[in-house]
Amino acid sequence: MPVMEEELVAGPARQESPVTIRVLVADDHNVIRRGVRALLSSDPEVQVVGEAGDGPETVRLVGELAPDVVLLDISMPGEDGIHVARKIKDAFPRVHVLILTMHEDASLVRAALQAGAAGYVIKRARESEILDAIHAAYRGDLYIHPAMTRELAEPVSTGRPRNGANGVPLTDGEVEVLKMLARGHTHRQIADTLRLPTRTIEDLRASLVRKLGISSRVDLVACAEKRGLL
Repeated sequence: MPVMEEELVAGPARQESPVTIRVLVADDHNVIRRGVRALLSSDPEVQVVGEAGDGPETVRLVGELAPDVVLLDISMPGEDGIHVARKIKDAFPRVHVLILTMHEDASLVRAALQAGAAGYVIKRARESEILDAIHAAYRGDLYIHPAMTRELAEPVSTGRPRNGANGVPLTDGEVEVLKMLARGHTHRQIADTLRLPTRTIEDLRASLVRKLGISSRVDLVACAEKRGLL
C-alpha cells in the first residue's frame, strides 16, 4: 500500500541528538577531581569519562578512553602538566588539552600554549567560565581566563618591581625564582616552596638566563641585588 503524502507531512519531526563532550579530569587531589566532576555534571552536553591522578596515568587513559577534552592540572606527580600536554598532543593531536591550575603566572600560560594546550583556566574561575572553556576547546577555539589575558598583556606591574636588567620585563614566577636562586636555594627547594614541578623551575631559570644574559651565579646575585630582592 503506497504511503500517502499527508502521512509524510504529519510524521513526527526528527530531533537532533545533543552534543556530548567527553572529558578526562586529571588532578592529583581526589577532592578536586570530585568537585570538578560534580561541576561538569550540571552541563548535559559534558560527560566525564575518567579521572587520572598523575602524568603517566593521564597519557595512558587518553589512549584508552579517547576523550575530546583533557582537563589537566600543572602540578602533578610523575610529570608536570606542561610536559604531559605536549605528550598528549604529540600522540593524540585531535585531543584538546585544557589546563586547569592554581598557578597564575604568564610564563606558565605561554609554556602551556607552546605545548599545544587549547586553553588555560585558573581554579578560582567561576563554574560558568570553566564550562565555557571546555566548550571553546571542543570547538577548536583558544580560551584563556580573563585574569591571565590581563597578565599576558601587561607584563610590567605598577605594584611590584618586575623589570630585569636593562628594563627586560620578568613575570612574577621569574622574579620569585630569581630571588630564591640568589639566596642559595636549590631547584628542589624552590619547587617545594612555590608548589611547582622541578622541571618548571628549571624552565623559569633558563628563561632568566636568556632574558637577563647572565652566565654565572655571581651575575644572578648581582641582578637580584639591583632589583632589591636581597
